[in-house]
Amino acid sequence: MKTSLLKKLILGVAILYAPIQSMAWGAEGHRIAGQIAESYLTPKARKAIQAILGYQSVAIASTWADFIKSDPAYNYLSSWHYIDFDKVYTYPEMQVFLKNDTNVDAYTKLQFLIAELKKNDLSAENKALYLKLLIHIAEDVHQPMHTAHADDKGGNDFKVNWFSTPTNLHSVWDSQLIDFQQLSYTEYSTSINHTTTAQRAEWQSAPISQWIFESNQIAEKLYTEIKPGDTLNYKYNFTHIDIVNQQLLKAGVRLAGVLNSIFG
Repeated sequence: MKTSLLKKLILGVAILYAPIQSMAWGAEGHRIAGQIAESYLTPKARKAIQAILGYQSVAIASTWADFIKSDPAYNYLSSWHYIDFDKVYTYPEMQVFLKNDTNVDAYTKLQFLIAELKKNDLSAENKALYLKLLIHIAEDVHQPMHTAHADDKGGNDFKVNWFSTPTNLHSVWDSQLIDFQQLSYTEYSTSINHTTTAQRAEWQSAPISQWIFESNQIAEKLYTEIKPGDTLNYKYNFTHIDIVNQQLLKAGVRLAGVLNSIFG
């Protein structure tokens, strides 16, 4: 009987742990970007979003799309979180590729969600669903490995070690680098949220195709720096944390721009 109980506990932990391992940016990263986005909302957008989300902040709502992975009814959302590529593109080439993209991926679904949320007759249920997804996916595409290689599943099959822990390149950029800073999401967002008006205007004027291209360019460089089986530690953190912070900051600022254009 004790053995049966232990097996149930192990299974329960495994079920809870599995979706966390596959989160983009991890809960911490999503909340950092969400907290930054909230700081740049217009009063009108803030009020409209509060009417949809109720007591949830943008930061807290940003993780819903990952937590819901534990419910099979939402399996259809899996490919909405990323867009993988099978070759290196110049920006003009990527613009053409995305213009003709008919796949179910982060790019096509961001376009869909923005268009839907602009409709006046959208049901309250769909407003809440689509807003949570938009928040999450807009942040996702700023995580470089969510715009990476198709053949290794965005770095999930690129095995490395984070200090002494076996992991993969995708997870390092999802969570390990951010968690290594040992800050709460509010402390982290406060520490990096320093932008100028001109900087925000430039980032927010960029189309989604440029968001994806910038992330993909970072991903391509990351692949060239290491090989499978390498151990990443203090030096990797030192040389890459500024990129992480810049991408989190861009994610928050750009998300605010999209939300303001819809609601503000």
